[in-house]
Amino acid sequence: MAEENVTFTLPDLGEGLVEATVLEWQVSVGDVVERNAPLVEVETTKSAVVIPSPQAGRIVELHAEEDQAVPVGDPLVTFAVQGRAPQAGIVGRVPTEEARPARRVRLKPPAD
Repeated sequence: MAEENVTFTLPDLGEGLVEATVLEWQVSVGDVVERNAPLVEVETTKSAVVIPSPQAGRIVELHAEEDQAVPVGDPLVTFAVQGRAPQAGIVGRVPTEEARPARRVRLKPPAD
């Protein structure tokens, strides 16, 4: 499978927050990270938090320098991933053909 670049934007970290300042990157360009690994520590007006990696992949680009303010929704980091990351979907099995009803319907009332 070919590699595909996927850009992760700064998520909304709390009600009313419009930006966050990058305190320290936990990764460098070229690093291979796993999903949920520490990615970057940011500070908002309310707190300092470590944002985990949203997916596994190789770091291609860091879009902000340390001590730089990043608006919510702006690019934060770009990953190179193998193929497309799985998307959220239906849990379970989707039937391939029309299933027969499991319940039987009586057309005549039962005789007393």
